[in-house]
Amino acid sequence: MSCTVRIPSPLRSYTRGVQRVDAEGATLAEVLCSLEARFAGIRFRVVDEQERIRPHIRFYVNTREVGELAEPVLAGDTVHVICALTGG
Repeated sequence: MSCTVRIPSPLRSYTRGVQRVDAEGATLAEVLCSLEARFAGIRFRVVDEQERIRPHIRFYVNTREVGELAEPVLAGDTVHVICALTGG
């Protein structure tokens, strides 16, 4: 299933500046694997070594916030990646 993924500006260095990309997958995890296949290194920026979404990242499928990688993604959905600004 194909969906659209909105890439936030802090991650666009991985997508060569592109803010919207198409990805395949029936779950958020599969969508992220699809992104990783095209844009190496992007998945590690949003998912940690324990397969958890990083604390400063939020995902929305269309207008619904999702907190698990197993969340379903349907054809035509838009996945929004939101990054909180951190640091000091």
